[in-house]
Amino acid sequence: MRTRSGRGERGARRLTVVIGVALCGALLASGCASMPDHGEITEVQASQGVDSQVRVFGVPPSEKATPPEIVDGFLEAMTSDDPQLETARKYLTEDAAKNWKPGSAITVLSGGITRVSVQGEKDPEGPRFKVTGKRLATVDERSAYQPDTGGGRYEEFIQLVQDKNKQWRIAAPPGGLVLSESDFQRIFRPVNKYYFADGTLVADPVYVRQRTDPDTRMDPMTQTVRSLLAGPSKWLGPVVASNFPTGTELREGTKSLSYDGQNTLRVPLNEKADNVAHPQCQKMATQLFYTVRDMTTSRLDRVELLRSDGSSLCAVTEATAATIATRVPSPRFQYYVDKDHRLVRMSLAVEKEDQQDPAEPVPGPLSTPGPGSAFKVGSAAVTYDEHRAAVVSEDGHALHVVSLTQAGALPGPVLTSKANKLTAPSWDARGDLWIADQDPQNLSLWRVPGGTGVAERVDVAGLDGQISQLRVSSDGVRIALLVTKDGRRNLYIGRIERPEDRADAATVSVRELRPAAPQMATVTAMSWAPRGRLLVVGRESGGVVQARYVLADGSMVAASLPGATGLSAVAASEDEKKPVVGVSEEDGIVWLPPGAAWRTAAAGGRAPVYPG
Repeated sequence: MRTRSGRGERGARRLTVVIGVALCGALLASGCASMPDHGEITEVQASQGVDSQVRVFGVPPSEKATPPEIVDGFLEAMTSDDPQLETARKYLTEDAAKNWKPGSAITVLSGGITRVSVQGEKDPEGPRFKVTGKRLATVDERSAYQPDTGGGRYEEFIQLVQDKNKQWRIAAPPGGLVLSESDFQRIFRPVNKYYFADGTLVADPVYVRQRTDPDTRMDPMTQTVRSLLAGPSKWLGPVVASNFPTGTELREGTKSLSYDGQNTLRVPLNEKADNVAHPQCQKMATQLFYTVRDMTTSRLDRVELLRSDGSSLCAVTEATAATIATRVPSPRFQYYVDKDHRLVRMSLAVEKEDQQDPAEPVPGPLSTPGPGSAFKVGSAAVTYDEHRAAVVSEDGHALHVVSLTQAGALPGPVLTSKANKLTAPSWDARGDLWIADQDPQNLSLWRVPGGTGVAERVDVAGLDGQISQLRVSSDGVRIALLVTKDGRRNLYIGRIERPEDRADAATVSVRELRPAAPQMATVTAMSWAPRGRLLVVGRESGGVVQARYVLADGSMVAASLPGATGLSAVAASEDEKKPVVGVSEEDGIVWLPPGAAWRTAAAGGRAPVYPG
């Protein structure tokens, strides 16, 4: 534990921290609480490197606690694991404690909170404090994370009054929780819940408590299932659907969910789901299966839904869920453009790292003797079934779609750029082809329906800059855009809205761009990766170039790749068993087998891609 005092020795406060059944010496030395208090202007620092297993319990206000100690004690207690956040409520007036809803929203600050008195403590209306900080993000009532894009300033006023016992208490607390970034990461964990879009499951990232939620008393798995039943996040909601009937909740009193001895998860629902048809029920169970499977490394074989009376509603196994949810196939090949400007393919096998087959030109018009064989490829994208490729000419002028299964002449272009500035293309699993034109006089994003239709211009709401790279997610409802402005490249995720998803006759558009890698000062390259993540090559302010997995909601860095400082391009597959492929400035085409070091696949080459 760590003791923090106010002025002199008055009102010493403590936060008790428990790791298992004992405190370690290192923790005692480093401190364990989150937000100190001292003087009229106080910066409340965040916890540094607190282990995820640490449990923090606040200490209630002392009998003679001063107004500054009450404010700082309350800010500390918000980071605790107390049931119902009871300790935090003890710093509030009786009415404020009843009405405070800490689960309504979370404000995440990049550092600590600064509080300053803005009214004399002897004022008849009572002491008043202004608390400020740099807002990093907010988490809404549906547990969805939203990076702050409005300047990052957090400011709120806290009013104190004396209760009937002449004790200072807070009459007007913040509307929800206010946490430093380190406290937020200690207390909460990211999880994916899944919804359907045109038969495909889409990951919807949210945050739940690492341990039992103080308010609901639910364990993490139950919190996640509860969030799934409540519906998709506001950002994803317009393009996905849940198969759970409106009003479906867990059966009243459900606080814990766990596997049984047969690796089956049984989920009791309320009466709203009692009479759903079997096909709909299986889709509901499929959403649950993939949501829960992502949460743990433990084997899950079966999910069973129960009616409100405890009888079985339906169940799905892993095999059944896989047939209900459309999943992209595991790729056979990796592709890249070799030093002779040819599109080639290779098959990197993890089990034979030192005996890889050499890359070969792709079959079809690009390797058929004649005009097509002389075509110089600048960049390419391959459909998920690996039957077609979209190739951009080396000069960036023309986009062609070619067969990878039949020989013949090179087809004519489906799109051209007057300024010869077409980006690399990207396919989605629906078979649509996406590309951007960087022509300064005609900056635009284009979609070619089915890869064969007439190219359609796509409106990108809020776009401020030039699209220099793009990748569409396999589900076809999200697009990652590298946007260049003033020499800096930032990564954004946009929501793809299609006419068939809406009642009006609007064309396909991209809406609500949100930053996906706000930690990066600039981003060099990116690729979609397993479980709705992105693999990003970039540099933090003052740092070196790194390759990192980041969550698509822009919330945090999930993991980094070793020895990736020289990468200029990267490609990842949604199949986690497939290696990452990249371009090294020194070594050419390189690949990273799981748990191993980078290896060279080809001495020269560029633009590596997996299907998609």
